[in-house]
Amino acid sequence: MSYRILVGSYSDQVYTLSFDPNIPSLSLVSSVTVGHHPSWLTPHPKDLSLVFAGVEQSDGKIVALKFDESGKGIIVGELPSGGADPCTLLATGDQLLVANYSSGTLTAIPLSSDPPFLTPSGNSILRFTGSGPDRERQEASHPHQVILHPDRDELLVPDLGSDKTRRLARAQGGSWEVRGELQYTPGSGPRHIAFYKDIIYTLLELSNEISAHRFPPLPEMPTLITSVPTMRKFPPEPARSQMLGAEILIPSPNNSFPHPYIYASNRNDPSPEGDTISIYSIADPTKLEPVNEVKSGLRHLRGMLFGGPNDKYLVAGGANGGGVKVFERIDGGKGLRELAAVNVLAPTGFLWV
Repeated sequence: MSYRILVGSYSDQVYTLSFDPNIPSLSLVSSVTVGHHPSWLTPHPKDLSLVFAGVEQSDGKIVALKFDESGKGIIVGELPSGGADPCTLLATGDQLLVANYSSGTLTAIPLSSDPPFLTPSGNSILRFTGSGPDRERQEASHPHQVILHPDRDELLVPDLGSDKTRRLARAQGGSWEVRGELQYTPGSGPRHIAFYKDIIYTLLELSNEISAHRFPPLPEMPTLITSVPTMRKFPPEPARSQMLGAEILIPSPNNSFPHPYIYASNRNDPSPEGDTISIYSIADPTKLEPVNEVKSGLRHLRGMLFGGPNDKYLVAGGANGGGVKVFERIDGGKGLRELAAVNVLAPTGFLWV
């Protein structure tokens, strides 16, 4: 059986790849030109042949793509993102939520079942404010992810610019409003989050750390449990200060992989073996025990995503080199083994379809 993988990029293309684990092989099937930096992809909640891409530019744009059975995509709709540089999207049951990095805004766009699938009227825009001590990266609010809590109707938005994750709930009428926040150490720069049980784990891009907080329902406040570096040993300066944490993933335990692990990517590693994927055990959810560090051969490893049966496979890409690679989880999840690779330009985000 082969799998299809869609790839967002820092080029102007969205790529369709075919992954066959039996050979194993990874090949380019087709690509579609959508505009400057379609870095993040999210599927339509009901029609899996529909995918939305955020086009990262000063006048941000959302593109709706329709894919046929062969994996070829065409543009079927476009709409302004409501801000600058939409870097992350989330399609829920009735709306597309867009975080615009440079303008510090969250846009909610109603979805429709008919082309162009994005409703131009009824959009709501929530503007965030705040800053941090890093004058280059934290001069203003920079939301970097939109994610729903897995067990309750709460929306989380990590804000790299203001060192907080905003907690949103639905107001009367269905719109989202800020009801609380999780504050981090100044200058740490929260980028992405993941959940396991009642704990929220945050990848802090600027300080290269992973923090763990107990995360009760609103209006209770989160409490810090622990924080660890994203690697056991960093290179000396000046390379150390140029490294940036990127992605954090916690695949759900299952029969094939019964123990929970965190997988975190580290960008801009000067090693000739490329960027590192760090693996931590959270069998005890209050501890982050480092168990492995895998050299990926990728440069500027920005995005990665699990897929396949029981999340057996991990796709990852190097925005500055190395193309796209698929790894297989081994040793119960403690390790990763490279299976296949293909060279496409500047991959950043993925969807298994």
